Amino acid sequence: MALSALDHLVVAAASLQQGEDYIEARLGARPRRGGKHVAMGTHNSVLRVGKRIYLEVIAIDPDATAPATPRWFELDRTQMQSALSASPCLIHWVARSEDIKAARAACLVDPGPVHELARGDYRWRITIPADGHLPGDGLLPTLIQWSDARHPTDAMPDERIELTALAATHPAPAPIRATLAKLGLSETLKVSYDARPRLAAMFSTPRGPVTL
Repeated sequence: MALSALDHLVVAAASLQQGEDYIEARLGARPRRGGKHVAMGTHNSVLRVGKRIYLEVIAIDPDATAPATPRWFELDRTQMQSALSASPCLIHWVARSEDIKAARAACLVDPGPVHELARGDYRWRITIPADGHLPGDGLLPTLIQWSDARHPTDAMPDERIELTALAATHPAPAPIRATLAKLGLSETLKVSYDARPRLAAMFSTPRGPVTL
């Protein structure tokens, strides 16, 4: 039985406007402002890309107080900030579970402790490594459990954009594949060998197929 399912993709950007411009230019629809993550000092914009699947553009909120701990998704790291100064980028993905404790226990690579967070009317539990790193170089998902049956995509318009596939490469794919298998996500993300980690997402759009 699958412990998890794809919930959303994470595109990081130096600013929300840059991230929104990037997604609009490529997918043909502009993400809509979501809200603020006070505990992490970030904010986001969102775009529906499938049934109960969305794309999140995330950036450091310049108006927020910096958190006492490192921000999630490596947003505080110099290497990440340098990369995002050149262009927004698909960096990670998040998997939804109805039992986040069981899903976390099944992971062969520790996704980090579970935190209780909120944004607007939504409440959720999510794994966040203490140092803010991306599990499996971004290829192993952050785990999330929404507090009730509602999902952010319920309030998002259908822009006729659909995620059709996820693919990745990694210099040590075996532990990535093994953890995905434990979570029931082997068919969600296919991981092959290459010298560097890379995550790619393929979409069908009114403009035709697009890859991020």
